[in-house]
Amino acid sequence: MSLLTRNVVRTLVQASSRNIHSTGALNTSKPEGRVTCTLIPGDGVGPELIYSVQEVFKAVSVPVDFEPFFLSEVNPVLSSPLENVVASIKKNRICLKGILATPDFSRTGELQTLNMKLRNELDLYANVVHVASLPGVKTRHQNIDTVVIREQTEGEYSALEHETIPGVVECLKVITETKSLRIAKFAFDYAVKHNRKKVTCVHKANIMKLGDGLFLKSCEAMAKLYPTIEFEKMIVDNTTMQLVSNPQQFDVMVAPNLYGNIIDNLASGLVGGAGVVSGASYSAEHVVYEPGARHTFSEAVGKNVANPTAMLLCASKMLRHINLLHYSQQIYGAIQNVLKDGKVRTKDLGGNATTDEFTKAVIYNLK
Repeated sequence: MSLLTRNVVRTLVQASSRNIHSTGALNTSKPEGRVTCTLIPGDGVGPELIYSVQEVFKAVSVPVDFEPFFLSEVNPVLSSPLENVVASIKKNRICLKGILATPDFSRTGELQTLNMKLRNELDLYANVVHVASLPGVKTRHQNIDTVVIREQTEGEYSALEHETIPGVVECLKVITETKSLRIAKFAFDYAVKHNRKKVTCVHKANIMKLGDGLFLKSCEAMAKLYPTIEFEKMIVDNTTMQLVSNPQQFDVMVAPNLYGNIIDNLASGLVGGAGVVSGASYSAEHVVYEPGARHTFSEAVGKNVANPTAMLLCASKMLRHINLLHYSQQIYGAIQNVLKDGKVRTKDLGGNATTDEFTKAVIYNLK
């Protein structure tokens, strides 16, 4: 291990007692009175899904006040300034967010998307997606319970691209030791906190020997500090094959930006699709809850057919995060009951129920 690696590991270990990235949760006491959270409805069906959350919150009088901001690249005229949204999240430290659409580059001429700018402004370096089989949702595989942890501030998402000569484009993939160690530590801390047994590092170091090699070496170095957690490494193309054939073998997965994004969506498809998987992005001070699979489902806008499960699960986890455990468990239990009962299913799960009907079924089960 290099001197720099030893120094960074030491720094990260010392930070574990005071920062969010040691546990994936803020050290908050039980809130008194009402809690204010930033709200970003997002594009596509995002506003409809957020409305579902608001209706459920009203039904049980959840003591949360939302500070709403419309943020969008596809509707820039209506969008709030990014700095205002960032200031709100920094103040409230917690946010519920829909998915933001990315417009065609020819329209904007901007390499860095609004999502990327938001993550970089807040240093939302760790994206966590819990992919788990749900009761009543029939899929090819059952008993899946995997957590995908993705570094999302560097890698291929550097927005450093240029055309050297006509027809030749160079795209820079950035991997740093500091950020690789940081996300590795987050993954192992998550495993310890949530009683997980194994961490799998997903990489392509056999080909990208320096970039992915550095990421892999960082994970290997961090694994030595957690002897009770099993560690394995797996090449990304083999990982995708293993996921669709034997997903139950995975526990916690940690990956660079692009691989993590692909695995999130692939794994979501294994348990029912984009409508049923929640996610969250963490910095040392803030957390943003949003669906785990990044799809705006724009073709369904206004049709009242989107599945609000993922957004409701995000809301439940957000409530747990701010120590409103009773409300969190109440909402989570109602979702489980509706899915298990199977009488009210949205189209993506093989039923004919509308978004509103599913929301009403959850509310009924709350009572």
